[in-house]
Amino acid sequence: MLVRAIDQEVLDLLLEMGRSSFPDEYIVMLGMEKGVINVTYPIPGTRVSQDSANIFMDMIPLGMQIAGTAHSHPNGCLSPSDADLATFSQSGQCHIIVGPPFDENSWRCYGRDGKQKVLEVIP
Repeated sequence: MLVRAIDQEVLDLLLEMGRSSFPDEYIVMLGMEKGVINVTYPIPGTRVSQDSANIFMDMIPLGMQIAGTAHSHPNGCLSPSDADLATFSQSGQCHIIVGPPFDENSWRCYGRDGKQKVLEVIP
């Protein structure tokens, strides 16, 4: 199923996670139902620092409806790095990057290919 939207509460949570983890990055998996991103999944073994966030794909439980990933860029750059593009290609359709000031305008969504995508935000 194609991802078409993100729940406002999940987007708010992703932005808050960016604020609360600053100056370190964070990374989580995103789950969906009926084409809407509606849940975050922290994955055991994830490593974070000020420069990177690494998720171990072999720790993702089988059978999850994975929509993609979300992570922060504390430096404020909302474009994906080469490492991000490698992660994007491994799982899901939508990959969200959030950054300072962690408000409603400081996030972007990208597809597996690294091209920016538009997601509807639904209440």
